[in-house]
Amino acid sequence: MEFKPGLTVGIDLGTTFSTLAVLDQEGNPVPVANEDDEVETPSLILLAESGHVVVGPSRTRAAMEDPDHVVDRVKRYMGNTDYKRTFDGREITPEFLSGLILKKLRQDAEKRIGKIGNAVITVPYYFNDARRKATEDAGRIAGINIIDIINEPTAATLTYAWARGELGATGGEHRPHLALVYDLGGGTFDATVVRYTPSHFQVLATDGDVHLGGIDWNDRLVDHVAEQFISRHGSDPRQSAATLQMLRHDADQAKIVLSQTNSTTISCRHAGKTLSVPVTRDQFEIMTADLLQRTCDTVQLVLEQASVTSKQLDALVLVGGSTLMPKVPQMLKELSGKEPFAGLSPHTAVAQGAAIHAAILEAKFRGESSELAERIRKLLRNVKQEDVNSHGLGVAARNPKTGKTVNHVMIPRNSKLPVEVSRTFVTSEPNQQRVNVKVIEGDAPDPDACSLLGNCRITGLPKDLPKGSPIEVIYAFDASGRVRVRAHDKTGGKAAEIEIERRGGLDAKQLNTFTNLADSYRVD
Repeated sequence: MEFKPGLTVGIDLGTTFSTLAVLDQEGNPVPVANEDDEVETPSLILLAESGHVVVGPSRTRAAMEDPDHVVDRVKRYMGNTDYKRTFDGREITPEFLSGLILKKLRQDAEKRIGKIGNAVITVPYYFNDARRKATEDAGRIAGINIIDIINEPTAATLTYAWARGELGATGGEHRPHLALVYDLGGGTFDATVVRYTPSHFQVLATDGDVHLGGIDWNDRLVDHVAEQFISRHGSDPRQSAATLQMLRHDADQAKIVLSQTNSTTISCRHAGKTLSVPVTRDQFEIMTADLLQRTCDTVQLVLEQASVTSKQLDALVLVGGSTLMPKVPQMLKELSGKEPFAGLSPHTAVAQGAAIHAAILEAKFRGESSELAERIRKLLRNVKQEDVNSHGLGVAARNPKTGKTVNHVMIPRNSKLPVEVSRTFVTSEPNQQRVNVKVIEGDAPDPDACSLLGNCRITGLPKDLPKGSPIEVIYAFDASGRVRVRAHDKTGGKAAEIEIERRGGLDAKQLNTFTNLADSYRVD
């Protein structure tokens, strides 16, 4: 781990909003406002003109632009090799677009707190290796030294413990507590069970959905209004990209209003015609009941995997702006009999936790003689975190009985990180120089039901190895959930060269190209 000159911050890179936070001089994690004096920056990008982009424009402005110039919900496409957009005559990727959002956060924050050199970025627990790599690459494209990737529920738990005055507390007896972190953001959902003391945070189980979030609740309102418009006027307002942008904005605002009052009205203007559609909270909750149930099912699954009952929980920690919908805490209270903790901002808690984690790492790196470490060492010096993997790791192997290729799971999901296992392969012919292995993320027996991480190529084997020579391959998840592989020849004990030819993602040349491109762009 390398720290560069400058401040070390935490960043919540979100689907709909993103936030940057830092530990202040008193050791408090505080969100840093952008140039509009808002602590949340919309994760919306307007590709304005050659060499110029606007991050966080209003939906009204976005609706007036060519739809090909507007990008939103990019977090849902991280690690997706099928995503295609073109700007300035170049094919651009989710990593590059997310890099522009991060560059905007960095630029605005530096005007207030000074030069930023390093950052911890958060990801949903359920992000796989491809999505985690894409997030790391986005940080590098933004010109930020990424010192770690931390899972969003883990970050939220750190903020929760800090808010209660428990983080790093000493003296007295501190029995382990059980917390359920329910993280419903704009585009992703995670449920995580954490056992913690003031100095030890251990994730017991996690599950989630990277395609479930507040925008899905919004889309139900959009569809409801559109269907009413079609019934009245015979045309679909969703067919107009500009109208759709405004509808999405108005639906989001209506969701916020319905969290505070019992009714609101959404107006739609399309093709020279107008319609106002009244919506009640009851209607909204009925039309989105299946979405809420999906989160409830996940919570119950995670509790089961953690061998914890809802009655054993000491705390319910809600993060993500979508948890402000009244039905969410109501559902969780009915499930557990407990009131959710109300002392956190669901909008900034994840970024604040990332800032705490960043400070812990920096204090340990710089040593107790540094000014930073001296300021926070009493609070954070002994804090230890233990995460688990959200996806199993396996290899494609042939079943000798059936002849079919199956997923041989080597590291099951919810294994404590870091973790590694070894598997021994044998060469199939004399003087074999390489071994190819397909590495898979997922727990299903059928490889087609899992995600292909990529081909693992083992090369540089010693010459003249006889047929059947054993080659040991060690597979591992590191503490941040990234996959690592190494190998050696068991006959002579020589280390072999390992390369994972990851499916999609940026290689070193592409990463360098996009970094230079982002550096040349004006980001407002």
